[in-house]
Amino acid sequence: MSLYQWLLFFHVTGAFFLIGGIVVAGILNLAAIVKDRRPSEVAALYGLIRFAVPLIGAGLLLTLVIGLWLVHNVGYGYGQTWIVAAIVLWVVGSALGNIDGKYQRQTGELAQRLATEGDAPSPELRARLLNPLALVISYASGLTAFAVLGLMIWKPGA
Repeated sequence: MSLYQWLLFFHVTGAFFLIGGIVVAGILNLAAIVKDRRPSEVAALYGLIRFAVPLIGAGLLLTLVIGLWLVHNVGYGYGQTWIVAAIVLWVVGSALGNIDGKYQRQTGELAQRLATEGDAPSPELRARLLNPLALVISYASGLTAFAVLGLMIWKPGA
């Protein structure tokens, strides 16, 4: 296999890790907010998200590092619009994901604490789960990853 084929393999693998992790985390987050769940159920669902985090992290690293290496290897210019847009979206999506991850971690900790204190439904927990700003940040992070994926496939102007 050529260097290009290896780079493409690891870049696409990173994309699968990233998108797969985001989808798993999104589904678990959605499952936690769909109905009024006990804190122990929310804590369990949010606890499962931690298994998606390494996939997301590996995906972020592979897509950026190998993607930039591919740009050099193929001979694209780093200033091409689709490459700049992909990098900007990658940075924005990563920042939003980091913000969301911290918020979800705090929500999971609250759910865990409430579960040990009687496991009764909590307006405070429900408010955190349905916080419109947190939901926008969460799903905007995932959508930016899909936008980067679209740019990588379409390569407008290449």
